[in-house]
Amino acid sequence: MATSAVREVEHELNIGAPAQRVYALIADVSRWPEIFPPTVHAECVESDGKSELIRLWATANGTARTWTSRREHDPERMSVSFRQQRSPHPVGGMGGEWVVEPISESECHVRLLHDFFAATDDEADLDWISSAVDRNSRSELHALKTSAELAGPDQLITFDDTVTVDGSAQDVYDFINQAQLWSLRLPHVSRVSLQEDTPGLQILEMDTSTKDGSVHTTRSVRVCRPYTSIVYKQIVLPALLTLHTGAWLIEEHDGAGATVTSRHTVQINTARIGDVLGAGADVAAAQQFVRNALSGNSLTTLRAAKAYAEDSGGRRAAS
Repeated sequence: MATSAVREVEHELNIGAPAQRVYALIADVSRWPEIFPPTVHAECVESDGKSELIRLWATANGTARTWTSRREHDPERMSVSFRQQRSPHPVGGMGGEWVVEPISESECHVRLLHDFFAATDDEADLDWISSAVDRNSRSELHALKTSAELAGPDQLITFDDTVTVDGSAQDVYDFINQAQLWSLRLPHVSRVSLQEDTPGLQILEMDTSTKDGSVHTTRSVRVCRPYTSIVYKQIVLPALLTLHTGAWLIEEHDGAGATVTSRHTVQINTARIGDVLGAGADVAAAQQFVRNALSGNSLTTLRAAKAYAEDSGGRRAAS
């Protein structure tokens, strides 16, 4: 049993947005991957209105981790408390609270509190947790501020590409899951590195090219659910993006075959539009450029997955 001391820390920040808007962003965990850089994927497992069980997949000190937390909502006080149900090593236990305090109609003060202890008596583990909490808390508060204060046209766009497959959902999933083979299977992937220390939780780094000949290095964390979905978030982005989350969604038909969709949600890095696309380019042009590039590569991958699944089914039928 751990006898590590409990540490308590608090981070705070003023945000130039109404308190209710900020509280709504904190309360809706489904939006967290779009708001908070460390969060890769988040979902509500169960809820009765004010109490909910959520599961999070996130990065901490450069590693990918997953855990579940119980959250209690207090809309009148504008607070959300949380307690991890099963903490990832080296965390022995962790909880805390988000508190939103109005300053005026257009400004509020946000406090993020944590208490935690290590799973061991090693002081180095407690220091590692402290470092991760400090880094993530600062990142989350500033990201919350950016999202809440965002004015003007929304720069967040989502788009899908879909193909139907005369083959099994499992074969489609296997092709997308086995990304370590993509440099051999996909023309736009020149280098790939796949790390999977925890089954179903991958870190994928790739060099990919677009039709204009440019090459981009990206690094993503992927959450894999056999044989229905792989969701991901890029943690190393190309210059033109400040956010890229995505999903491979596989739906098996009752009779035969499957439908597979590639979904992208992106946000343009407006400060880099001129550097990447040249003077005179605007947000709309950047969005179209990104959509063309991502859809082009996604459709190539989808068609390759389709061919793989249909060929695999044919080979099984002939054997």
